[in-house]
This record gives sequence, C-alpha cells and structure tokens, in this order.
Amino acid sequence: MQFDLRSKPAGLLSARGLAASILFAVCLQVSACAGGADLGPATPEQRQAAIAAAAAPPRLQPGEKIRITVYGEASLSGDYQIDPSGYISVPLAGTIKAAGKTQIDLEKELPQDFGSEILKDPKISVSLVEFRPFYILGEVERPGAYPYSGGLNVMSALAIAGGPTYRASRSRILIQHPGESGMHEYDLDPSVPVLPGDLLELPRRYF
Repeated sequence: MQFDLRSKPAGLLSARGLAASILFAVCLQVSACAGGADLGPATPEQRQAAIAAAAAPPRLQPGEKIRITVYGEASLSGDYQIDPSGYISVPLAGTIKAAGKTQIDLEKELPQDFGSEILKDPKISVSLVEFRPFYILGEVERPGAYPYSGGLNVMSALAIAGGPTYRASRSRILIQHPGESGMHEYDLDPSVPVLPGDLLELPRRYF
C-alpha cells in the first residue's frame, strides 16, 4: 500500500514541520548538541559543582545581553550583546572580552579599558539584562529554548516546557552544561539546579 502525503491534513503536516523546525533550531544553537553523548551518571563532585555555580555570581556567556552604565556619560551607556566569541564592542573602550567574567569583574576592568585620557575616574555599573536561554528536549510537551531566570531547577524547567509526557522517566534527567562534551544523568529532583545555557533531555522511562 502506498501513502500519499498530499492526502494528509494540512494541520498535521504543519504541526510536524513546526516541531522539526524547533528541534533543528535548538540543535543549531547548542554547539555540542551533535556530540552530546550520554556520559553516564554525574559524580557527587559534579553535582556539587553545579549547585555551587547556581549559588555563585553568574559568569557571563556568549549570547547574553548586558547593560553598561557610565554615570554622567549617556552616550557611552547602553545594552551590549556578547558575541559568539565572548566579546562586546564598546565606544571609546574598543573590543572587550566579557565571557567568563562576573559583572563585578567587568565593572573593575572597564575604567582601565576607557583609559584615563578619555574619562577621569569613571563610575561604571554592569547589569545582566538577558541570560542565555536553556534548552529542553525529549519527553516534554513543548521542547525548545526558554528564557532563563535565577533559581531555576529541573522540576521548574519541566513545568515551563509543559510537563513530562506519559512516556517520560519519573526519576532521571540528562543535562549538559556549557563547555561539557556530553550529557550526564541527574536525579529528577528540585535540588538539581539548571544553569544558563544548559541543555536538558528528559528520557523515556523503562516500561
């Protein structure tokens, strides 16, 4: 028997196409997606490192947006997107490495970047306007990319993505933090934090 796709309802095809587009876009945005092999359960040290990273001042990442305020210099103040290489381009200060630094680190370095001949003892503040999103795939109702907010954990991330499907695991989730070469298995528990740029995958449960 042969099936003619042209006979399928348009809504079904468009829904499938939309889902495929979302997943494709997510894989493009997450650089390690293609190589995101399952590296097995996370070690206690890795779990503690994730918890510590969630509690510490966030380190800036490519794709995030920051606001630089130079008091008394409105023309130098503004929002800046960190490019894929981790840099921002600021008038008079030039191209500055931002990724990997905290907001406080950048506040301390910017006066030196402007130079004393340009600004005399400038007062500068840096705030994070937009975190890198987190990505969630697998057995959730609405897989895709979502805005990150502080205090996010795996249970709240699942809720944002519409909750688990009936096929989803009830005990484990896979997470790949930025810079890692693959995914580690974590308990499906609210004590497990989600960090900016994380890739999550909710696997199927064993029936």
